[in-house]
Amino acid sequence: MSPQRKHTLAVRVGQVTVGGGAPVVVQSMTNTDTADIASTVDQVAELAAAGSELVRVTVNTMEAAAAVPYIRDALAARGVTVPLVGDFHFNGHKLLAAHPACAEALAKYRINPGNVGRGSKRDSQFATLIELACRHDKPVRIGVNWGSLDQELVVRMMDDNARRPEPLEAAEVTREALVTSALDSAGRAVELGLPEDHIVISCKVSGVQDLIAVYGALAARTRHALHLGLTEAGMGDKGVVSSTAALAVLLQQGIGDTIRVSLTPEPGASRSREVHVAQEILQSMGLRSFAPAVVACPGCGRTTSTYFQELAQQIQAHIRASMPLWRVTYPGVEEMSVAVMGCVVNGPGESKHANIGISLPGNNERPVAPVYVDGEKSVTLKGDRIAEEFQAMVERYVMDRYGPGAGG
Repeated sequence: MSPQRKHTLAVRVGQVTVGGGAPVVVQSMTNTDTADIASTVDQVAELAAAGSELVRVTVNTMEAAAAVPYIRDALAARGVTVPLVGDFHFNGHKLLAAHPACAEALAKYRINPGNVGRGSKRDSQFATLIELACRHDKPVRIGVNWGSLDQELVVRMMDDNARRPEPLEAAEVTREALVTSALDSAGRAVELGLPEDHIVISCKVSGVQDLIAVYGALAARTRHALHLGLTEAGMGDKGVVSSTAALAVLLQQGIGDTIRVSLTPEPGASRSREVHVAQEILQSMGLRSFAPAVVACPGCGRTTSTYFQELAQQIQAHIRASMPLWRVTYPGVEEMSVAVMGCVVNGPGESKHANIGISLPGNNERPVAPVYVDGEKSVTLKGDRIAEEFQAMVERYVMDRYGPGAGG
């Protein structure tokens, strides 16, 4: 059973709906210099092809702001219509005012209330951003971040806490400051004329337990759509595990309308891994399906070689590479499951449970590989071309089951 989602206001971001019971949206962010139009277009297109449904770009200079409309148009010429979100810090009020074409081209603005301005300038600069969002009818994400929290607010709340008969721990006060900053900023945006259904809120921290506590408090006190993400999650396994641990707990509680997995990529590695991880989190929890699931055993002393591992990897890579086309041509294919098993213990059973599955021979087993289709044994493969023949069977199954005129 999939988690029961908490009800939040629906926010329209381009052609994508965030909140209001809509499926949890996957988003990502470029790491190119936005002023470099060609590189940014290439990366946005790559992220969109991987399945990112919103892509955020840094808008930090006049050159970056001027480039945004050209990026949108170049993407449209490629047939890429993913909504672009502008990420503003410090000078967003100046950039959007100076470049109305940028303000119009973006589907959403991200504003960090911790660095929108200092002292007496904060209110006026925040108001300018909200007024521009209203003028262009754009939604806004009010994105509070642990690392750039409004220090005046923190000091004031720490002082108030110190006067309490039983003061809270400093970490608790800081978490409450995050929530207060987000909710107060959202309330001020509404006072300035931004509709409630144009607001998404996020409160990002880098600790798993802190994130769970902050969003639990936030969800209890607002109906605004919520964006989830563990900021500065890190590299490799650490980033994947930490993000999964935090987001899974919140999603299981029904909290979260859109997610990003903020992985630090390996040097030269594709940015799209963060999209795949976010998709896997949602798919493993039964919240959404993005690509056929490949079930594969971990291997043990019964398995004869790495052959089944290589076949599972090959099938997984083939599915991932095929999904941009399959998503359009074969609706429903993302619900499919494929089993690649390494011996007779669980091989036939898992293969029968999958839409299509193969049970490869293990130690001292007959050198044959039965293939099951929709629970029934279809054929037994043997020889040197098992991998190629099984992949071809997967392709045929997809066409027959999900293609035009298919009965499945």
